[in-house]
Amino acid sequence: MTARALRTGHETRRDGHNPGHNPGHGPGYDVLVLGEVLVEIHADTALGEAADGTPARISYSGDALNAAAAAAAAGARTALLTVVGDDELSIPLLHRAAALGVDVTHVRRAPRPNGAYLLAADTGGDRAFVYWRTHSAGSTLSARHVESWRDLLTGTKALITSGITGALSRSSREAVVAAAETVRGAGGLVSYDPNFRPRLTGRAEARELLARIAPLAGLLKTSCPADSEALVGTADPRAAAACYRALGARTVVVTAGADRLLLDDGVRAEYHRVPVNPRPVDATGAGDCFTGTTTARLALGDGLADAVAYGMAAASLSVSGRGGTGRVPAFPETAALATAHRGDGSGQGP
Repeated sequence: MTARALRTGHETRRDGHNPGHNPGHGPGYDVLVLGEVLVEIHADTALGEAADGTPARISYSGDALNAAAAAAAAGARTALLTVVGDDELSIPLLHRAAALGVDVTHVRRAPRPNGAYLLAADTGGDRAFVYWRTHSAGSTLSARHVESWRDLLTGTKALITSGITGALSRSSREAVVAAAETVRGAGGLVSYDPNFRPRLTGRAEARELLARIAPLAGLLKTSCPADSEALVGTADPRAAAACYRALGARTVVVTAGADRLLLDDGVRAEYHRVPVNPRPVDATGAGDCFTGTTTARLALGDGLADAVAYGMAAASLSVSGRGGTGRVPAFPETAALATAHRGDGSGQGP
């Protein structure tokens, strides 16, 4: 299934043309990403061992930027819908997003600081983060902003947003719902990752937002057990996928560790092996890379199986870099790995 099939139930075929990134031209964007961009401070040691004088590196990340960068790299015309601050880091933050191929011309400003987080390199996905985002610029995202972007949202093929965005504030939660309703109402694909973060929100609030978004979601990507235990009360990927589909999501992808995921499209639920990266550096943002790549390829007309294969390949390649946007693979590299992975028969999992 393509993005259109996920929302209408009809299969479409792509014409082979890849429009690539061309901000400001054409009738609309392939992908819009609604969320927060963060200043990323990457420590050279485990956070519990960060002593006075520990070296650190500044970059820019956040699940929205990670997904947007991946979508742009996958060939989609991609724009970021966010609010950034008025501090000195806003200029390099936006420069970095633009350098990653993401259109930032629709970004709004607020007289607040940008959110930031501290992390250390991790190869297994069990990361510890320290956040500074209370009263951040990103937390001012609101339904008013969504209304100002209405023409963009009604013209896009796909929207990516997340539970993290919805957990920033009451107004940002309403923005997520309003944007999803607008895109879905116009016939676009809504791609949602619950991304439960207990330091940001409680289970009840996250479950309430999930119940509102799931019926609008053509693609819901989630993790097990990190998301599923908190949100649907199970550590079993198949049971989790069934719960999300019962809430209304049409296609569900459940990541179950670093090496496999479950794809449930309502017809069948099958495990797929993720290509192994022999030299992992940092798993930060790998799930966002999957979401951005898969959503982009659906928006460009690929079938569901191909889009997921590309998403898995891109996510695997992404862990070779430090931080959320430290390694954003170009699509030819992603496609080559996906093809090789399928060719050696290792794509299907038990």
